[in-house]
This record gives sequence, structure tokens and C-alpha cells, in this order.
Amino acid sequence: MLRFLTAGESHGQALVSTVEGLPAGLAIDQDALARDLRRRQLGYGRGRRMQIEMDTAEILSGVRKGHTLGSPVAMLIRNRDWKNWQQTMHVSPEAPAEATGARRAPVTRPRPGHADLAGALKYDRGDMRDILERASARETAARVAAGALARQFLAALDIHVVSHVFTLGAVSLGDPLVVTYEQIAAIDDEAALHCVDDTVQQQMIEAIDAARAAGDTLGGAFEVVVRGLPPGLGSYVQWDRKLDGRLAQAVMSIPAIKAVGIGKGVGVASVPGSQVHDEIVLPAAGDEGRIMGVSRPTNRAGGLEGGVTNGEDLRITGYMKPISTLMKPLRSVDLQTMQESPAAIERSDVCAVPAAAVVAEAMVAFVLADAVLERFGADTLDDIKAAISRAEARVQQRFHPAPAEA
Repeated sequence: MLRFLTAGESHGQALVSTVEGLPAGLAIDQDALARDLRRRQLGYGRGRRMQIEMDTAEILSGVRKGHTLGSPVAMLIRNRDWKNWQQTMHVSPEAPAEATGARRAPVTRPRPGHADLAGALKYDRGDMRDILERASARETAARVAAGALARQFLAALDIHVVSHVFTLGAVSLGDPLVVTYEQIAAIDDEAALHCVDDTVQQQMIEAIDAARAAGDTLGGAFEVVVRGLPPGLGSYVQWDRKLDGRLAQAVMSIPAIKAVGIGKGVGVASVPGSQVHDEIVLPAAGDEGRIMGVSRPTNRAGGLEGGVTNGEDLRITGYMKPISTLMKPLRSVDLQTMQESPAAIERSDVCAVPAAAVVAEAMVAFVLADAVLERFGADTLDDIKAAISRAEARVQQRFHPAPAEA
């Protein structure tokens, strides 16, 4: 019911994001949209490209007088670096006379870990720039723009999405489940690595400095936490409707993400069931929960059971490998000469884990917005709110029935 498509190359003229399926009547906050795009560019360890680009999304369609119309929303994110790449990335057969920038040599030495080699084999391209320009994580700016609209839709329903970095290289905060939603929401947007612990964050910064000095890169792990989801999103009746599967695919699709966990994640494999499953108890006096009349002392399931939301906070972890471009490159083969040669070097980051967390927020928000529309879907925001209110009233009646008449 809700979908988006992106287009554009890393050093092309612009990125394009088209979102279809948003209900009519949603107020669009363009400052909040710009904030999400800026957050993707922040984080200690980012490369020089982040100093060049100042991403903003120009809304071309689907919004009038500040509100969605129910028609597709098209957004344009211009690449400021395009002026330096016109001799290399021109659309016409030959570079126009007025084209600026250097004429760069073909990329023939694939980088281990990147899409360069696999993409060249798939699409039969001699110059692997045809591959890396689209496979670049620059595309995620368009995803964040789409996700920002989904986030605003969720926020209108009092559903909120946050994230934090808990591991970077060998430095780790430990079990992310001990970190509360409130702690994560309190992190300053300008925090160097978006970690809740300043001491651990400083150790992460030192690890990035050491990797930079060695010409190396670092990966890490982040967690996305969502508060306010109604129970019953998703389904267990078919494999492709399970919400945990849909969320895992969305986060795994982010460049360099190699594993995804929900709740306790991979930790469930090494402990007995008594330390995995969340008991169901009556709430403490005065605490009747957001909707339901039962309580969960723990949330190791991460807010999902059987592919369906259970009313607890949703918690999803993503594990990011180190970036594939190393300043001291690994061994490769020049596919033009078929001789061993160091891999190509492209301008890159030392670490982009905080940025990946922001992209994951966007992807999670989009999947959840789609799940909300799937269950409560209507053509207008007001009708969706009314449908949610009816469902909440039914649950309240189930757990707190009105007293019988005398």
C-alpha cells in the first residue's frame, strides 16, 4: 500500500525519491525533512564528501499548502559535487563543451567487499564506475527523504522512531536492551557517534582515529527503537506478511549491513528459553499500560511475537561491516590487464555506522507506516486515526469491560 522508488548516481546531477500511498491530509514539516537528511551526513569518521554536500529535498509534487494530496510525492536532492564530475558522468554520448570537472579514468580494479566485480559480471560493464555510482551508499539520502515522510506520518499517530550506536569495532556498550527509549531520545543530534555513554563514545572516537592512521575502516552495530506501535501490526498467516521478516529485509538492504537482529537477536541462540521469552503478568497498581491490561517485565522479543507487534517497544539491531574502500587498498586484479594490482581507491569514510543508523530509522519507519496502512488503511489521515481509535477501544473493552448494571 505504501512504496517508494529512488533514482540517481552518486556523482550524477541529483537523486530522486518518489513516495506513493501516503494518505491525504498529512502535514509535511520540511524543516524536519531537512533535519533527517542532515543527520545522515553527521558522525565522526565521515569523509570529505559530507563537507561538500548540504542535502535538501525539493518537493516537486504530491503536496499543496503544506499537506499531502494522496497522490505520489516526488522529491529531488541535488548533488552539489556534480560540478566536479560533469566530464565523467555526462548523460550525452560526449561531454558538452561547457562540462566542468576532471575526466577520470575508467575503474578497472574492483574493491573487495564492494559491488564492483559482481556488478560488472552481471551487467557486462568494462568501466566499473557504471556499477559503483549506483551501488554507492549515496543512494541512501533518497531513502532517508522517503523515510522522513513515513516518520512524519507515524508521528501524527504518536509513534516515534529513534536509534543509537552501541558497538564500533572492538568497542562496545554491551547489551543494547539495557538502554531505554528515553536515554536514546535524549541524545543530541550533534553527538559524535550517537552513543548514550560519553566514555564509550570517546573510546569509539579513538578507535576511528587509529583506523584512519592505519588506512583502514571500521564497522559496528546500532539499534533502532520504536515507541507507540499498536498491537496487531503484521501477520503470522503467510511468510511474506510477517512484520519481522519485512523489517529485517528493509534493514538488510542498506549498504554494508550484514546481519539484523530483533530484540535479543543472535543472543537467543546461546541461552535457555527461560532467559529469552517475556513473561506476561498483571500490571502493577496504577500502571495499566498504554492499551492492554497486561504487562511484560522484559522485552527480549523486541516488540514482535509471531510476526505481529505486541504493544511493547520495537527494537531492531543492525550490524555493519567496515566500508569497502581502504586508503591502504587490499589486493585485487586489474580486469583490463588481468594483472594483480591494488584495489581502486574512491573518496570514502573511515566509519559510517551513525549514518547507517539514520538510514535504518528511515527504512523501519517506512515499513511500519506501510503496516499501519495495511491494518488501518484509509484515504485520509483523519479516517486512519478514527480506525486506530476504534481498535484501541475494542482492546480496552476486552481487558477492562464496563461493570454490569445492578
